[in-house]
Amino acid sequence: MAVAVRGSRGGGGSGFGGFSLRSFFSYRIFVSAMFSLLFIATLSVLFTTNPSTPHHDSALPTTGNAYMRRTFLALNSDPLKTRLDLIYKQANDHVTLVNAYAAYARKLKLEISRQMRMFDDLASNFSDLQMKPSYRSALFGSDGPLDEDVLRHFEKEIKDKVKVARLMIAESKENYDNQLKIQKLKDTIFAVNELLIKAKKNGAFASSIAAKSIPKSLHCLAMRLVEERISHPEKYKEEEPSPEFEDPSLYHYAIFSDNVIAVSVVIRSVVNNSDEPWKHVFHVVTDRMNLAPMKVWFKMRPVERGAYVEVKAVEDFTFLNSSYVPVLRQLESAKLQKFYFENRAENATTDTHNMKYRNPKYLSMLNHLRFYLPEMYPKLHKILFLDDDVVVQKDLTGLWKIDLDGKVNGAVETCFGSFHRYAQYLNFSHPLIRERFNPRACAWAYGMNIFDLDAWRQEKCTEQYHYWQNLNEDRTLWKLGTLPPGLITFYSTTKSLDKSWHVLGLGYNPSISMDEIRNAAVIHYNGNMKPWLDIAMNQYKKLWTYYLDNDMEFVQMCNFGL
Repeated sequence: MAVAVRGSRGGGGSGFGGFSLRSFFSYRIFVSAMFSLLFIATLSVLFTTNPSTPHHDSALPTTGNAYMRRTFLALNSDPLKTRLDLIYKQANDHVTLVNAYAAYARKLKLEISRQMRMFDDLASNFSDLQMKPSYRSALFGSDGPLDEDVLRHFEKEIKDKVKVARLMIAESKENYDNQLKIQKLKDTIFAVNELLIKAKKNGAFASSIAAKSIPKSLHCLAMRLVEERISHPEKYKEEEPSPEFEDPSLYHYAIFSDNVIAVSVVIRSVVNNSDEPWKHVFHVVTDRMNLAPMKVWFKMRPVERGAYVEVKAVEDFTFLNSSYVPVLRQLESAKLQKFYFENRAENATTDTHNMKYRNPKYLSMLNHLRFYLPEMYPKLHKILFLDDDVVVQKDLTGLWKIDLDGKVNGAVETCFGSFHRYAQYLNFSHPLIRERFNPRACAWAYGMNIFDLDAWRQEKCTEQYHYWQNLNEDRTLWKLGTLPPGLITFYSTTKSLDKSWHVLGLGYNPSISMDEIRNAAVIHYNGNMKPWLDIAMNQYKKLWTYYLDNDMEFVQMCNFGL
């Protein structure tokens, strides 16, 4: 009974298990068979597609489909075809690299035509190699097995050319990389230079605006002085001219300016450094607008130590009219007025070289009074002309003792090397200038000039000035300003003075030696950075503010010297 029961259970279980195993193995066999058939069908389709088409064209392969087709063909037919395919791929890669370097060389316009020709020849050789009849028929012309000896010879030629290509690229790579850096550097320099030119133009325009504008402190001072004149008219009545104004035995100075504070500094510096200040006479000429402030200043702050000051307006010299003075006549020209007064700000930065000459001060009568000194002061024999942007540091009476050798103008020359020669101020392409003057002649400076008025009258210098100023109405002989006509007028009548009498450049040159400045009789703030402006150079400004009258109440109220 016991055995029967065990046997029955075992038999029943064995029957059920056998059925399950047979079903499972039958299913696996079926799936395997299906996958095998699908794989065979796929291979059949791949290997029978375009069977008659050669797998290599006359050119090197470039597409992925061609590469894949050759790969399957090589696997299916001949192992040597795989080797051939790898050789072609290597050759194709080097052809691409060689062509890239050749194109790059052409783009950079390198002066190495030999290397460019070698690159082109090498690229052609790669492409032409497969066109050889022996290789074309043995390797590319049939679908049968490849000739191993031909393939080995073909591989050797390809590797030789690859080796040559690599050597050429290695030799040329550094050169081409340097050329790329040079080209990039040139592009950068060009771009930076454009920015620099633009910045210079904008800087020159801003500097010009700052130099031309009237500082708030200077405007304040003029208004305070006019207010004082209006509030106390009894204090400022006109007085009879002093006889010293025409005494030729005294030391006479001419200062033409519309800047009250600048004139006061010039006169204070002369008086404070003179040995006999009571022998010095200052002739100040200003415009009608600034006549009252100028007179009130010297009434409120009389010159110390006995010096004399005469203040006049340009209009007090009645002979200075448009019928006699070329500059005044030219100012009435509509063309010249347009040149000066219609110079709009948006166009100003397009002509930085000539921007400064568009300042109307260059045709201001105050600026041209220096050419009429003998007529303005007919009883004087000598006079010292001073600009309003100078400071006197020593006694100047020695200038009257210099023998000018019959010359009219005593001035300090400014030329050095090729700089500050006549060629820089006059247009020597004009025949009149070219015939009369030497382009290498040395220029001199205005700002401190001792004039022999008797020699001036004898040489008829004012007539010479009129002649040339009339010829230059269209600005073809020189640009504008007073130095070019001065160089022409006193071309052969100027005596050079020692440079220590007059040191220039404190209005633009930050590198002037302090020893040179200390040894100078007169220092000149020529340039845009005037000492009364905020843009003045600090290392020089104190030399000017030293003579500023800080005790004057209006100076304190208007914040001068801060």
